[in-house]
Amino acid sequence: MRRLAAAFVLLWLVVTLTFVLVRLAPGDAAALLVPPTATPEDAARLRAELALDAPIAVQYAKWIGGLLRGDLGESFMQRRPVARVLREALPVSLGLGLSSLVLTFVVGVAIGTLQAARRGTVVDPALTFATTAIYAAPSYWLALSLIAVFTYGATVWGLPPALRLPAFGIRDPAGIARYARSTVADLAGAEWVRTARAKGLPSRAVYGRHVLANALPPLVVLLALSLPGVVAGSVFVESVFAWPGMGRVMVMAISARDYPVVMGATVLYAALVILANLAADLVLPLIDPRRDT
Repeated sequence: MRRLAAAFVLLWLVVTLTFVLVRLAPGDAAALLVPPTATPEDAARLRAELALDAPIAVQYAKWIGGLLRGDLGESFMQRRPVARVLREALPVSLGLGLSSLVLTFVVGVAIGTLQAARRGTVVDPALTFATTAIYAAPSYWLALSLIAVFTYGATVWGLPPALRLPAFGIRDPAGIARYARSTVADLAGAEWVRTARAKGLPSRAVYGRHVLANALPPLVVLLALSLPGVVAGSVFVESVFAWPGMGRVMVMAISARDYPVVMGATVLYAALVILANLAADLVLPLIDPRRDT
């Protein structure tokens, strides 16, 4: 209960600070929303209609009151409820982000475990070089390279449609592979792992039942820290590749000074980050293999 209360306090601090910074940022939302032929009186009328002429404290009290009632307000630009705007964009980002996250962890953990198991052979330095190069590559360059190879290149080569990637970017598993390799390598040198080998257990059983089981807690923490990126981390990819998800909605709202949409997305992003960390704290003791010892 204390952690839950602290999570709510942190969420309130984040959204309050964001509200103040958004309102104090340069730019007039009313001036951007009125047509070029509008007069200053038209802009002032719209500013009063949107309650932008009220003091920041009054605007904040009105917004936080609506938030407590579950009302995120109405988009300045789209003239639709913010909740509906986010509800339409969220599944698109979740579909992109979750598929990328699952692929990232499956491939990354597999590569890291293989490297740790093949230490001292040519496989480990070769994979280390490859994963480090991919991890250091700019995301936009990597995404464009994947498109060139697996979309346009696959079409030119006549590959079947099942082997052609759609033209949007994904995250690379290199960072997860480096983390998994370090974790598994540290555990593989532990005394209880040497004892398991001395008892005659095959390598598959040693890594599957002992090493990976003890590597699970730090990987779960990494997964929890990566979960918010499923939505919040899509800003760049969705903007570059015109993917109609939360990231693109957020960028367009910031450009148009659409304060209600910016704040609604901020609440969602902050809640995802805080709840993911809270979930990791609560789940970690349950999956620790040492809990029964």
